[in-house]
Amino acid sequence: MAQVHGMSDDQVGQELRKMTAFIKQEAYEKAREIEIKANEEFSIEKSKLVREETDAIDATYAKKFKQASLSQQITRSTVANKTRLKVLGARQELLDDIFDDALKKLPQADAVNGEAKYKDVLKNLQLEGLYALVEPDVQDYGVVKKAIEAAQKEYKDKTGKDVKVTIDESDSLPDESAGGLIVVGGKGKITINNTFEERLQLLQTAALPAVRKTLFGQNPNRKFFD
Repeated sequence: MAQVHGMSDDQVGQELRKMTAFIKQEAYEKAREIEIKANEEFSIEKSKLVREETDAIDATYAKKFKQASLSQQITRSTVANKTRLKVLGARQELLDDIFDDALKKLPQADAVNGEAKYKDVLKNLQLEGLYALVEPDVQDYGVVKKAIEAAQKEYKDKTGKDVKVTIDESDSLPDESAGGLIVVGGKGKITINNTFEERLQLLQTAALPAVRKTLFGQNPNRKFFD
């Protein structure tokens, strides 16, 4: 039978110290593991927060940049439209001045100053009205006595029809008119205005695109030229 010997106090103390040292080492290592894991989780959470804040800042910046760009576009468009309207206004003013100047110069035109030329012009204006009315009896407003016979003769030569033209001397053109005449037919229901002022107005409407092109060049954005 084996004999069991008890440990001495020194041996017991040594064993206790070994156990205590082992427990301390285990605790240290465990604490180190916890610290490392905590640091890793902190780094992950920190990176997540930084990324979220960065994304939020980027989104805010992008939104503000978009708003600034839109505001800039609106401002640029507004300025461009105002400038365009000013240019168009200046162009229209120039065009109006051209035709206003032409209107002022009508009384001094060669067609008015000179009986022979003016008679020929009145005859042609009267004929145009007669051709439009195609009536045997017409009443004219204006000073056209010397042009009536020539107009009646040419009208008959061209159409083979007689026409009677009378003058309403009680209702002549106003004194400020440059000249021309007004042809009335259809028992007063049809009026053809062939005064110089009216002809100039028609010319302004018809010639305006060509005048605009001559003065300002071709407009690349213009699709219709009527």
